[in-house]
This record gives sequence, C-alpha cells and structure tokens, in this order.
Amino acid sequence: MTIPVYFIVTRDIILLDLAGPSEVFRSANLFAPDAFEQHYCGPAAELETGFSGLYLSRLEPLPAQLPANALVVLAGQVGSGPNWQEPQIRAVVDWLGQGLPGDCTLVSVCAGALLAAKAGLLRQRECTTHHTCLAQLAELEPSAGILDNRIFVQDGNIYTSAGITAGIDLALHLVARVCGPQIASATARHMVVYLRRAGQDPALSPWLKGRNHVHPAVHRVQDAILREPAADWSAADLADMAHTSARHLNRLFAEHAGCTPMDYLYRIRLALAGELIRETRLSLEQVAERAGFGSAHHLRRVWRRHAPDTPGALRADAQQGPPDNRPTGGSL
Repeated sequence: MTIPVYFIVTRDIILLDLAGPSEVFRSANLFAPDAFEQHYCGPAAELETGFSGLYLSRLEPLPAQLPANALVVLAGQVGSGPNWQEPQIRAVVDWLGQGLPGDCTLVSVCAGALLAAKAGLLRQRECTTHHTCLAQLAELEPSAGILDNRIFVQDGNIYTSAGITAGIDLALHLVARVCGPQIASATARHMVVYLRRAGQDPALSPWLKGRNHVHPAVHRVQDAILREPAADWSAADLADMAHTSARHLNRLFAEHAGCTPMDYLYRIRLALAGELIRETRLSLEQVAERAGFGSAHHLRRVWRRHAPDTPGALRADAQQGPPDNRPTGGSL
C-alpha cells in the first residue's frame, strides 16, 4: 500500500521542517519501493521560504479532497509565529478547519502545531511543539494537553513534534509503523541519523535497538542477522562477516551496540517469534522453527531469560490473528 504524503507549504516555512521528513520518506522508498508518494501543496503556486529571496515554486494547490490513508504534514514558520492576518496563512487555516477524513493522519513539525491549533484540530488533544511556542500553543488551544520535553506525541491520528530535527525522528517512527522497523533502521542508517526517543515515548523495539552507531563492521553483522534471523549463525560466522576475530567483534558490539553479537541475534529471533505468535496461528514448534530456534523447548528457555510473560500468555493477550499464516502488514 502506498501512503500519499501531502506537505503543506506556507510562506516563511522552515525548510528543514519540510526537507527532513521528506528525505526520510524518500530514503524509505529506496528500501520499500513506492511506500510513500509525496506531494508539495500550498495556497499559492510559489511562496517565499524562511530564507529571504529563496522561493519554492510549482506547488500543487491545497487538495479539494484527500485520498484514503493520506498523511498531511504541517511545517513551522520562522519568526515568532504565523501572521494570522496574512491571506495565505488564513487560506491554510481555513483549509485545515474543514477537517480531515477519519482515515487520514495529521503530522506537525515544530511550530506547525500552531496552524493545527488555530484550525481547531488540537481541541482536547495531547500535543507538543517547539519549546519557544508552548505558551502560544496553550493560548491558541486552552483545552489541549500540552507536553514539554517530548520529541513527539501521538494522540489518535494526530502527531505533533518538537524542535526542527524532531520531525526526522517522527518521520522515522511513521516509517516503522508503515513499513516495519527493519526499513526504519535501514533508512536511519542511510541518512546517518540516530533513532531517538524521550520521556514517555514508546521504547525502541528490538529491531531498532543497538543501531545508533556508525561502525560499518557492526552494521554489516546486524544487517546480515536482520536479513536472515533464522539462519544457522555461529560466533565464527558473524566474525567472518565483520572480517575480524570473534573476540574483537564482541568488543566492538559491546562498545557500539551494548551487547554481544549472539545476544543481538537472540533478541532479533525473539522479536520475530513474538510477531509470529501475535500475528499468526502457527504452533509454537512452527514459530520456533521459523525464528531460528531448534525447538519449542529452546524458544521457551530463551524466552524466560528475556521476557516476563510466556509465549502462551502473549498469544492469549494478542488480538485475533489473520486466518492464514502470513503476518499482517504495517499501517498508520
């Protein structure tokens, strides 16, 4: 499924608010072709950016109707906030004020939350914005639950993020939701950025943990494990992949990933096993085989060392799985 992404461009836009998430989605398409289709829209075909004399042109008009599952991205503006008397700003607020279809997702970057608040979209929502705009956001929407010291906040189908680069973090989170954590990890590595969380944001999944580094040998081993977690990997095999000794690879993993190569392998296998338990009706023996464990007994033994519950309890708590043996895909 392709997710249509509509960037709403306004006068005095902060370019990194636009370019950061856009580059995330473009890079994600390198690993998941056609996952995101990007559009750049505005109240005029040409608008001056926050850099005086630099214009964005040939913009699409604000869409009269959004397609299903569209993602709408609002960027911030330079200065103390939008000029609400400016006709082009009013046009964007009026367009937002018409409301978004229930299957669409709204994303604000930095001070883009002010536009959403002015349009009434943050009423009684938890949200955040750039720390210099928190008071203005509270004035625009007193009913909102405004959270500071957060990289991004989700409330239903509305996501808000803090300072400029937090838009990149939020876009990577959305890539993980749509395409899976492996694609998000590959995208972050391609862009040479960290996958960050803060405060009460959701913890990184095992697929993403240990990837906030730039060491090529460690990444090479991690990439190989992610491609084939059920392969018959040995410590020697992984060391050969890194072109180093097993002892030195252990040191590299400890320094850059915070675990040993074999610990990383078992974390990924357990993550895969957990997904299969939640999302399929495979027997535990079949799950163990697909995830790279020798038997259900081996899976249970490793599971007990890393998880507080049992595989059976996880399946009991999971939602009804699909009728066949294929894991379900991600979505917003």
